[in-house]
Amino acid sequence: MAPLVKPSLRRGWRDLNTVQFGMTPAHALTLGPMDTATGSFLDLLNGTRGMELLREEGRRMDLPDGHVDALVRRLAGAGLLDDAKGGGPAGDTLRRKKEVLDRLRPDLASLSLTTSEPGEAMSRLTARRSLRVQVRGAGRVGSMIASLLSAAGVGDVDVRDVGRVEPWDVAPGGLPAETVGDRRDEAARRTARRCAPDRPPRRGPHSPPGEEATGHSLVIIAPRDDVAVHAPSPSAAEPLVASGTPHLYAGVVEGTGVVGPLVLPGETGCAGCLNEGRTDRDPAWPRLVAQWRSGSRRAREVRPCDLTLATTVAGLAAAHALTFLDGRVPSSAGARWEVSLPGLTWHARPVWAHPACSCGATEKGEGEHPSEEGERHETMAEQRPSKELRRRADAERLAGTWRAHV
Repeated sequence: MAPLVKPSLRRGWRDLNTVQFGMTPAHALTLGPMDTATGSFLDLLNGTRGMELLREEGRRMDLPDGHVDALVRRLAGAGLLDDAKGGGPAGDTLRRKKEVLDRLRPDLASLSLTTSEPGEAMSRLTARRSLRVQVRGAGRVGSMIASLLSAAGVGDVDVRDVGRVEPWDVAPGGLPAETVGDRRDEAARRTARRCAPDRPPRRGPHSPPGEEATGHSLVIIAPRDDVAVHAPSPSAAEPLVASGTPHLYAGVVEGTGVVGPLVLPGETGCAGCLNEGRTDRDPAWPRLVAQWRSGSRRAREVRPCDLTLATTVAGLAAAHALTFLDGRVPSSAGARWEVSLPGLTWHARPVWAHPACSCGATEKGEGEHPSEEGERHETMAEQRPSKELRRRADAERLAGTWRAHV
């Protein structure tokens, strides 16, 4: 182990005996009492020395016997310590690829803020390289999500769509102007590969039969059709639910951006639950959806998709996806985050598991909720998953379940 005080957290003295690590309320931590000599020793915990050399430095600074080990244990217990040699063999391999690691250093630093064990951040970063994600939809939102995940180190990002790139599909961070006229899915896959810090495994244009719904750590559904964003089809996701594949919805409908729900099959509400809950609250809902879907097949006009709103949705969807892929439960599990122009205030609409839906989520204790609860809003500042999910968020899961982190 090469102990390293997490450099992501800026350090400052609150008084002569108390050190504060970090600036923001989400990550700041104070540690004390801390004497001046120990405070000076913190500068030596920079990842360049092993424990034996640190003990020698401690003796040279007249620190008491055992003080260095106690300090390292104390910092590690507080989640303030990293291991510059952590991450196992995969971490060693990544460190040897200096150019690749340099691209990912900001992401590694960010992961260190949300992990507690020394070396855990590197382990999570390298784990991303073995994950497979599929993005369904290569419009402004879907293509950007694919590029963001690939750039963040996800090893295999596949994109599925039909048709050819239109001028209005082009967006910074997504499909470039030179792809107009190319097949959408192929263009989005090429763009995602170019964004990857390392050469990802190249896949053929067609997967073996049956692979559409299996073998992926996560499927992100980002349709170009605004009706499909607002009212996702339960039947389209049935293979994903049946195979236990986690899937996340995202997109833009009119002037509203949507992220969620993240569906954990058998655990949280799905598209079917969303549809059933809306029908309970509004008996006219099925009639409206049928008309919208019929109209979308006839209409050929370009639908609204504000560029900055699409970019915002893609960024948040990718962040929620990475949170899940790194082994946590984001607040989109069982909820849809929505933001509308021009006010741009995020709200969460819960998607309760519904007893009339065949997904089986109600059997896990989500249960039926009064319809008025479905209208409750949370602001982004208060985002959180349900209490039940919070209790399970960091629990170990049996092999074969939806926990994606490896």
